[in-house]
Amino acid sequence: MQGLSLQSLKKHKALIPLYICTALGCGGAIVYLTRLALRSPDVSWNKKTNPEPWEEYRAKQYKFYSPVRDYSKEESPAPKY
Repeated sequence: MQGLSLQSLKKHKALIPLYICTALGCGGAIVYLTRLALRSPDVSWNKKTNPEPWEEYRAKQYKFYSPVRDYSKEESPAPKY
């Protein structure tokens, strides 16, 4: 197919922005999924050292973006199991 090799990409220069945008979108998706897997309290990778990882986040704010607010001084609405 045309546009898949470097030789044909030199002839079809209009495809270069398409490949760049696709690569940036895939890269952003990979970075965000990696962040979710490593930083989210819903994911527990090691249950032997921390059997209840959700308890660490009882008084923490873990949203992607939120206004500055100290959640450590407030009572958490989360139920205690």
